[in-house]
Amino acid sequence: EELQRFFFFSFTEWEISEWSDQQAVFTFLYDSIELTITFGPPVDGAVFNDNPCRKIVDMSFESLLDEEKAPISSCLVQRLIFQFIESQGSWQTKCTTMHHLPQMLHEVSLVVNRCRLLGEEIEFLNRWGGKFNLLKTEVDNTKVKLLFSTSTAFAKFEVTFSLSANYPSAPLPFTVQKRIGSLGQDEISAVVSNVPLGTNYLMRMVKMIHHNLLQGSLIVQ
Repeated sequence: EELQRFFFFSFTEWEISEWSDQQAVFTFLYDSIELTITFGPPVDGAVFNDNPCRKIVDMSFESLLDEEKAPISSCLVQRLIFQFIESQGSWQTKCTTMHHLPQMLHEVSLVVNRCRLLGEEIEFLNRWGGKFNLLKTEVDNTKVKLLFSTSTAFAKFEVTFSLSANYPSAPLPFTVQKRIGSLGQDEISAVVSNVPLGTNYLMRMVKMIHHNLLQGSLIVQ
């Protein structure tokens, strides 16, 4: 608890499961990701939380998620988080002592938080997508495929969004595959380009597609 308070930020997406002079173990995202840090000798004259500040000689992230049993949204979230972790190169080169741990944990927590919220969006669409003429929500690696359908406009199309760990701070690349009717890339682009970045970005784009193009329609099977 004392270490938790020492590491405190505005929100905490991790927990300490082990701390000793030899190593520390942190868990993220409901214990589905584990970070193990191995400590080396103390840094001369440096103090960390009223104890000698030690060098960091090794660190590793490990996924503990059972992908065969986990929801598709959880698998996507894990892939995006590890995409971010791997994109940073060697964490050990920029996190060399205990003093660097708070900032590192903060950076990882920001990504974990954003990806966790994205997973909740996908679960919402998977459960309640019918309200927005969404027939199917499918995850393919780091892509989300959304199948829309309307009989009023006699249209059926699939929008595939390519997701990354920086969601929702950048526009999502997407493609549209027409199934029935004339609604395609140009029409979808005109709608989603007006959706501002930020919380619930994907869900707000779905709602805008529904509101501008599909509202009041019936489903085409």
